[in-house]
Amino acid sequence: MKILALIICYLSLGFTQLFGQIMADSLPEQVTLAGNKNVQVLQADRAASFNDIRQNSSWRPYEATHTASLETSLWLKVEIENKSREPVDIHLYSNYDYTTVYHQNGRQKETLINGYYVPLSERANPSDPTFTKLRLSPLQSSLVYVKLDIENLKPRDTPVLFSELGYWEAYVSHYDDQTYAIGFIYFYIISLITISIFALVFWLRVREKLYFYYLGYLLFQLVYGFLTLRNTMAPIGNFFEYNPSLAFDLFEPIQFLFIGFYVLFILQLLKIESYDKLLAKILFYLGLLCFLYAITNFAVSYFLLNGKYAVRIFYIVRYIILPANFILIFWIIYKVKHPLLIYFIIGQTFFFIGALLSTYVAYTGMNFIPGHFFNFKESPNIIFQIGLLAEVYCFSLALGKNTFLLQQDKEKANKELIDQLKENQHLQKTMNRKLDEIVQKKTQELIRLYSEIEREKTQKTKDDFLKKIKETEMMALRSQMNPHFIFNSMNAIKNLIMTSRNEDAIIYLDDFASLLREILQNSNRKKITVEEELEILELYLSLEQSRMGKNFNYVIEVDSKEALSQFEIPPLLLQPIVENAIWHGLHPSLKAEKRLTITFDTSKDLKIIIEDNGIGRKASEKSKRLHNSMGTTIVQDRLTLYNHLNDLAIYLQITDLEEDNRALGTRITLTYKY
Repeated sequence: MKILALIICYLSLGFTQLFGQIMADSLPEQVTLAGNKNVQVLQADRAASFNDIRQNSSWRPYEATHTASLETSLWLKVEIENKSREPVDIHLYSNYDYTTVYHQNGRQKETLINGYYVPLSERANPSDPTFTKLRLSPLQSSLVYVKLDIENLKPRDTPVLFSELGYWEAYVSHYDDQTYAIGFIYFYIISLITISIFALVFWLRVREKLYFYYLGYLLFQLVYGFLTLRNTMAPIGNFFEYNPSLAFDLFEPIQFLFIGFYVLFILQLLKIESYDKLLAKILFYLGLLCFLYAITNFAVSYFLLNGKYAVRIFYIVRYIILPANFILIFWIIYKVKHPLLIYFIIGQTFFFIGALLSTYVAYTGMNFIPGHFFNFKESPNIIFQIGLLAEVYCFSLALGKNTFLLQQDKEKANKELIDQLKENQHLQKTMNRKLDEIVQKKTQELIRLYSEIEREKTQKTKDDFLKKIKETEMMALRSQMNPHFIFNSMNAIKNLIMTSRNEDAIIYLDDFASLLREILQNSNRKKITVEEELEILELYLSLEQSRMGKNFNYVIEVDSKEALSQFEIPPLLLQPIVENAIWHGLHPSLKAEKRLTITFDTSKDLKIIIEDNGIGRKASEKSKRLHNSMGTTIVQDRLTLYNHLNDLAIYLQITDLEEDNRALGTRITLTYKY
């Protein structure tokens, strides 16, 4: 009795344990989650987090009527137990756009993402977006949460759990069902690539709009083929799987891009403008309208709607475009009498049948009816592609026939041209002799006259340029020693002598003589180093400080004099700038401290900054008592000539230093660039 009681107790505990759980180690080939008493469901906002969902208590039994929407997610909760001593793999089948699985695998918490809209690099199962593998650790129970989201179309199937064996049987079955569809799409793509190569060769050789439009028509059909291939289990060419969202947004625009090129191609192939200008104008604007719709559709779908209303827009546009296409076909047949019209009629018939039938199949859902003739993968697109491919073959034959007709026209034109050439041959021989004599005589005269003009022009340019250089150099030399500065320096020496400061006068006179000697010596040189220029500048500033007094201070900041010896500038370039700063900026200033700062920056290229705290340029220009300064203008002219004659360049920049419309001084920057 005790044993029987234990058995009953054990069995009751076992049934209690089985209730509310799915046994992974004894899972049948497949278990449908909808209607399963062990599965609970929760409808929540798409923005709700996993933690919010786990704490929610509004779970209820999962039925097939529960589906996700564009605004809400569908959450499933199920406990799965593995009683065996080995890890067990099970597979969750879901054809939702996004399937996110949260479950405990041993000590690790896994988050697996799969679905048609998940990029290939982020999928839990790269080979199939509908199957997600879950590994259950030995002797462990795992609470699994599944988040289901849609982006565009609601799925027709509810999630299913497969055992390992059931998964492989389902996977092989799915692949077998798609074999013929994948084979045709590959055939479609290879055919388009082959014909596109020939179209490209023709266009590169003749550069005519006809072949360009046909090439665009083929290339965008090729992209359409790869977009269709993305929805299959094809092993090669599925590169749109890396960005499925972009692929969906491109699907409709790509079709209208190749339709736009098709319309323009027909316009050129049948030379419709020569038969009916109104019809040609309508077709031209129809092609542009297709391009505009393609671009607008992509922009709105990608940036605004995110795929919403895509199906509705698909059917509305086809309700408009198919009747319009039908009307234009009959208009072309009625008006155009081109020899290639028969190819257009046959090709357009294939296109129209394919487009109409594919739209009807997609609208009625025949492709989802088990056992139906059109129940195969991507059947609406493949039906459309059959019509397109038949149309492409017709137009390829039409282009071949067009080449033959053009060759006939060319041969006819050549024959007429040969006859005309023979007729004019005698006249040409007579006229050619006379023309040769006249042309030879005139050519010799023109060559002689042109040579004389070029020599005169070159010499005049050279003379003007040399004259400008000499004039600028003379002006620069004069600007180095402003007469006003020399006069004041002489007065300073005189004042020192008269006050019996003979030693100071001698020192001042020696410095003044050294400065004049350096200026005269360097005035004949085309270039000097910046280090040599600095020595002249220091002599000049020491004289100005001796003469102006203690309220004038200057600072020369140099990182390395050795570095300055590596740079060359026109001689006596800086002294006029410094003199101009002293006499027109600092000398009229009423400030207690008149400061001049000269910085030689060699951290990158050479940069020379001359900055004063004088009255500024605006106040200096208003003062009529000061003589007009030509120093800056001459420096700019010298730099222009220097930059023209050398590979490197020196650029001058003048900056007015102001604060609250109050002048703080002037900054002049010389930048040395290779």
